[in-house]
Amino acid sequence: MKKQSLMKVLSIGVTSAFLMAGCSGNDEANGSKIDTSNLSLDKIEQKAKEEGEVHSVGMPDSWANWGQTWKDITKKYKIKHTDTDMSSAEELAKFESGNPDVGDVGASFGPLAEEKGLTLPYKTSHWDEIPKWAKDDNGDWIIGYTGTLAFITDKNNVKNPPKSWKDLLNGDYKVDVGDVMKANQAQFAVLAAAYANGGDEKNIEPGIEFFEKLAKQGRLQTTDPSLSSLEKGENDVAIVWDFNALNYRDQIQKDRFDVVIPSDASVISGYANVINKNAKDPYSAMLTREYILSDEGQANLARGYARPIREDVKLPEDAKAKLLPESMYKKAQPVKDTKAWDETAKNLPQKWQEKVLVHVN
Repeated sequence: MKKQSLMKVLSIGVTSAFLMAGCSGNDEANGSKIDTSNLSLDKIEQKAKEEGEVHSVGMPDSWANWGQTWKDITKKYKIKHTDTDMSSAEELAKFESGNPDVGDVGASFGPLAEEKGLTLPYKTSHWDEIPKWAKDDNGDWIIGYTGTLAFITDKNNVKNPPKSWKDLLNGDYKVDVGDVMKANQAQFAVLAAAYANGGDEKNIEPGIEFFEKLAKQGRLQTTDPSLSSLEKGENDVAIVWDFNALNYRDQIQKDRFDVVIPSDASVISGYANVINKNAKDPYSAMLTREYILSDEGQANLARGYARPIREDVKLPEDAKAKLLPESMYKKAQPVKDTKAWDETAKNLPQKWQEKVLVHVN
């Protein structure tokens, strides 16, 4: 489910439905009465230990190395943990109807949770080290780690792996972009191609045209690339998040695959930590956020192939070795106009069907 959250859940109809829904919060719940602006770490830790547990949603052991983070939190603070895996949209619905403590949602769902009045704001001690684009002004949501669109190339099938979108267009191999009709990962791939060809969040046409050319050449695949399809050699080149690409590569055969961030442009997105305003264990949730943004927490994420959000964090060598070199990210950028992108993404499936899918066999 969590993997589907990044790759599939951001279908815009779901997002729109949440925007239209009313805010339902229980103001008598624990978290809603806490002033988090003047809390000391010592008090948060003391209160969290008294609560003795934390209940997360969408943060399973198998995703982003959360399993090690939960083990560390349990060992360090004696706090028990349980998780219910679900998509980002389901997490917000659960925040509305119940009292889980903390969640991990796709980047666009953080502002949505804030807009609906579902969040308990909390600025961690590493607040100033987090890029402005990756946090809410009041701490209602904070991106803890990022994903950047990458190319993964099966060197058994392709002798000269592409390093840029230009290389990709001029190749003679198949390119798997995934299902743009519903997959978040694939929609961001179109945006990245637009960036590389003079477009942006308001002008997706250069990205559409790029993939239209590939489709007319008979080189475009539109099935979601997966561990299984890559292992079977069914993908020459696939466009996926860097943490998916690195994970797939290492699980199958590291030397068999080339993984790069396209040198001309790419898109950075991420996952936002949100604390439920109605949290049953609000102090444990705040302490969890604090740990995630700590050196140890950021290193755990890196060991799960997720790129830490703190730009200056010093990673241990074993964690650093799981990531691509920083030099590959020079032309990668986050979405600058999120509202414009949301509007563009709503119309993207129809444009994709009319201009690209009509040329795919």
